[in-house]
Amino acid sequence: MLMTRYIRPRAVALVALFVLVTCTVLPLQPVFAEGGARRDAVRSEDQHRQDAIKLAKEAADHSKQGHMGPFLASAEAALQHALKAGKDAHVDAGIAELKHAIEHGGAGHADVATKHTEQAVTHLSEK
Repeated sequence: MLMTRYIRPRAVALVALFVLVTCTVLPLQPVFAEGGARRDAVRSEDQHRQDAIKLAKEAADHSKQGHMGPFLASAEAALQHALKAGKDAHVDAGIAELKHAIEHGGAGHADVATKHTEQAVTHLSEK
């Protein structure tokens, strides 16, 4: 009984010390701060932007050749990547141009679709 009286307060003190140290050190780690997680999100947004540019260029090439089926597939894929590319004025303008390009491509207006797709590439390439 006498041993229990002295061990219990020490155990409580050690647990309290562990909790305090953990709560102090954990937020300093880059995983829990804005370091690691935000860096990965920015990298992902940049990758989506690059994929959108590549697919939009591919769509413009299809449109110039008059291949509207592959144009629509590439333009829609570019739009999906652009939507995941983060919030930016240039990205938003690129998204709007891609939507117009898809609309005109669906109507069979290859020349207008090409111009909108090229404008989308221009906007998405700007930072």
